[in-house]
Amino acid sequence: MSKGERLIDLLKLKDYITITGTSLGLLALIFASTGGRAGISWGFFFIAFTVATDLLDGYIARKTNTVNEIGIQLDSLNDSLTFGIAPAVLTFLAFRTGEFYDIFLIIGSIIFTLGGILRLARFNISKSEGYTGIPTPMSGLILLNFFYGNYFYAVFESGGGAAAITYPFPSLSIYIIPFLMIFIGWTNITTYIKFGKKGKKVYILFLVFAPLCPIFGIIGILNPTALVGLVVSIVFFVFVSLLLSYIIYGLFRTLIKKVWND
Repeated sequence: MSKGERLIDLLKLKDYITITGTSLGLLALIFASTGGRAGISWGFFFIAFTVATDLLDGYIARKTNTVNEIGIQLDSLNDSLTFGIAPAVLTFLAFRTGEFYDIFLIIGSIIFTLGGILRLARFNISKSEGYTGIPTPMSGLILLNFFYGNYFYAVFESGGGAAAITYPFPSLSIYIIPFLMIFIGWTNITTYIKFGKKGKKVYILFLVFAPLCPIFGIIGILNPTALVGLVVSIVFFVFVSLLLSYIIYGLFRTLIKKVWND
């Protein structure tokens, strides 16, 4: 980059898509800061679309052969916000109780965020192909699906309607979420989870499910009956199970390879 070169001349089409994703991540935080579960729900809704922009900018970069240094840096900064900071803040706001147990939720949020940022930093300096640790978009997707699973379960439990906005989340989920965030943060940076080129294809297959998140979310929001809430809740919890199963599969596969090679 020369001194006289304008920033606008450095940016490619894919970079504008990345910036769009960053803007959606900021909108997620702004909506969540307005208070209430409705704002948090909209926040996660925007996060779902950032997964689409993350896929799209990578696809365009490969097809147009426009991989550039500024794009690499933008992508990492974008991912740290949209799949690290924003999901952690939204999850904290959604599951906080106002009691002592929130300390564990704070710790979980910090570890989740740091795990994602450290993973991105390592990825930027790594020359190996494939993935070491789970990619940050998958981290954000797990929290997104976990939130909506609980959100629509509250719709079911409350009998549907406006009461779901304030109906308490299941106690089990409140106790689980800090440890789930700590686990995800660890999986971001561990060297015990590795996926090669073939693993990338499976990972992209999971991200194809990302557009289903806002679709099912819209269905549940437009028709917040108890039955719809139950069905949509089950769908989101199935998504969580699939994503976690993929992570555990990668963990065991790496461990088996280590044992076999030793």
